[in-house]
Order: sequence, then C-alpha cells, then structure tokens
Amino acid sequence: MVGTPIRQVLLKVHSRCNLACDYCYVYQHVDQTWRNRPRTMSRSVVELAATRAAEHAQRHDLGRLTVIFHGGEPLLAGRELLAHAARAVRMAVPVTTTVDLRIQTNGVLLDEAFLDLFAKHGIRVGVSLDGPAAANDRHRVFAGGQGSHGLVAQALDRLRRERHRHLYGGILCTVNLENDPIEVYRHLLTFDPPRMDFLLPHGNWSTPPPGRRTDTADAPYAEWLIQIFDEWYATRPQRTRIRLFESLIDLLLGGNSGSEVVGLSPSDLITVETDGAIEQGDALKTTEEGMAATGLHVASSTFDEAIAQPSFQARQAGLAGLAASCRACPLVRVCGGGLYAHRYRAANGFDNPSVYCRDLTRLIRHIHARLSTELSALRTREPG
Repeated sequence: MVGTPIRQVLLKVHSRCNLACDYCYVYQHVDQTWRNRPRTMSRSVVELAATRAAEHAQRHDLGRLTVIFHGGEPLLAGRELLAHAARAVRMAVPVTTTVDLRIQTNGVLLDEAFLDLFAKHGIRVGVSLDGPAAANDRHRVFAGGQGSHGLVAQALDRLRRERHRHLYGGILCTVNLENDPIEVYRHLLTFDPPRMDFLLPHGNWSTPPPGRRTDTADAPYAEWLIQIFDEWYATRPQRTRIRLFESLIDLLLGGNSGSEVVGLSPSDLITVETDGAIEQGDALKTTEEGMAATGLHVASSTFDEAIAQPSFQARQAGLAGLAASCRACPLVRVCGGGLYAHRYRAANGFDNPSVYCRDLTRLIRHIHARLSTELSALRTREPG
C-alpha cells in the first residue's frame, strides 16, 4: 500500500558546509555517510530528481509541491546550479501543480547576486540564526572558531529590505538553554521576520539533548519556550508568526498542525542526496547510521516506491504508530508523540514517547491554559 503522497522534496544540492556548528545533525552525529557523497549534486541528478517529483505530483494530482534546496550549505552549490535546479523543477512539474521553491541557508554567503537570482526564479529564503552574537556564536561558528553572527545579520538586513522582502521566508533558531529566551526572541524580531520557528535540538533516549536528563521530572525546554510564548501571545497583533506555537494553538482548537514536531499528520517529506539516493528526513541521521536510507535512487526508483517501504510507512502511521503510553495520553492528538527521531532508543527503536515528552506536555498545558483563560473572558463579555 502506497502511503501519504510526498508534498515536500528536499534536494541536497551540496553536502558540505562553510560553518562548523557543533550541534549539526548532519556532521556531528552518528551517521557519517556524507563523507562518501559528492560535494555537489550534478545536473543529471537534479534533472532526475525533478522528473521524480513531477511524476509523483501528476500521479497524485497534487495542487502544490514544495521543493527545498538544502545542504550542507546550499549556497556553496553556486548560482548556476541553483538556477538550473529551479528551471528543471518548474519545467518538469505539471502546470496543474503550483511549485513552491525554497532554500534554507546559514546566510553567510547570501549577497545581492544570490538574492537577485532567487527573485528571478521565485525562491523564498529561510535563514538560520540562534540569537544575538554571544548566543549565536556559542555554536554557529567557522572551523577556526570565528563567529558567524555578523555576516548573517548583514544577510538578513539585505533580505528584509523592500526590494527582496517578498523572498523572506523567515528565521530558524535552535533552542539553547544557555541563552536567555527573551533576549534571543527580541533580537530575532529586529530583523522583521515574517515567520520564525524554534527547533528543539536533536536528541533521543540513547543520546539525550543538552541539558535534558531522562531521570528527572523537569521540563527545561518547555520553560525556555514558555517565556517566548507568553511575550509573543500577549502582543496583539503578533509581530511575527511562530510555527510551533501556531501549530499547537491550531491543534488545541481542533485544527491541523503545520509542523512535523507535533500533531498526528503523517510525514510528507522526502530527501534526495547529492548522489541521487532517496532518503527520509535528516533528523533520523542522529539515531543510527543508515537509518534515513532507503536503498533507492532517483535513476531507478519512484517516490511511490520509497513511501511504500516499511520505514516510511512507520512515519506515516499516525496514532497507530505511537507507543502504548502515547496512545493512552489525553494530549496525544496535540503532541502526536513528538518528532519521530526524538522517540528513538537503541533497545527498542521508535516505540517510545519523545525524549521531550515532559517538555511537550508542559508547553501544551501552558498554552491550553492561556487559551482557556482568554476564551472564558470572551464568554463573560458576550451579551446575555
């Protein structure tokens, strides 16, 4: 049985990076298969991947398909290859499918020439930044130890100008418990992002994330995020959108999630590596070497063949694919068991709650309480 259709295709156009972030899920975790892959995706692989995406969109009559240029650092692939990739995808995908092209970059190389190229091809840009210089440069550094904040700030200043504002996808920030959350949030707001998201650092029960002890009842990541939520939520209108918070609010109100981190929506993302290998999401590279692999290649296999594999099916199983303790939890339809990779334990695979279970529980209950208070206040003001 073929699973949920793919609606997000992540193309690894370059497999190396010009930063040496010490928390990187590609280079600093157990899966080191990047070492044996080409640095840059060839034009022929780009075209094969575009063809596979197009046939999948046509077969499933997709109204929209998102293609994300990724890495490593995708800007290292160069302007010519990125332009070729954009053209190849748009030419291959049927006109009945709207193509949403995006690129996720560390911003170091994001100059006017790249922005002009992205404007020409309609590529929206997401940039990674972890806060002000002292916060960002704890981990997001060059190989020699120099911080990246200054160059990324310059890139964001270019991106938010009126000329390029329509390309501005938003900012991704990895949560670091050492950093002050309000200071981080307010600094990111100075770049006027239309959207931001706060990412929990990848970890699991066998390799817990920084500061997350599995033998205590504390919820440090929830407490960090709650401080930002309270300031963001109290500001009307909100100055930016925050995907995690909006997803949890939507789920609590009976809607759907816009994030793979929460909710029961099945994963609809597939990855094509620089050599053309078809894989699942990168987060699985933090569990065991080869966990993201399918053994398939765009030259010989379709995306339908990939999502028919048991490993893909497991990520698309929804409620039935969760651990028994998750299925019995009253918050399960909101939490969704957390990100799939965060459930991993060497002894029993993914049959566990998220390593962030207590954090997600605390955060969800806090947001629920805020919503309940506001809804109660609105009801009392309704005419009798």
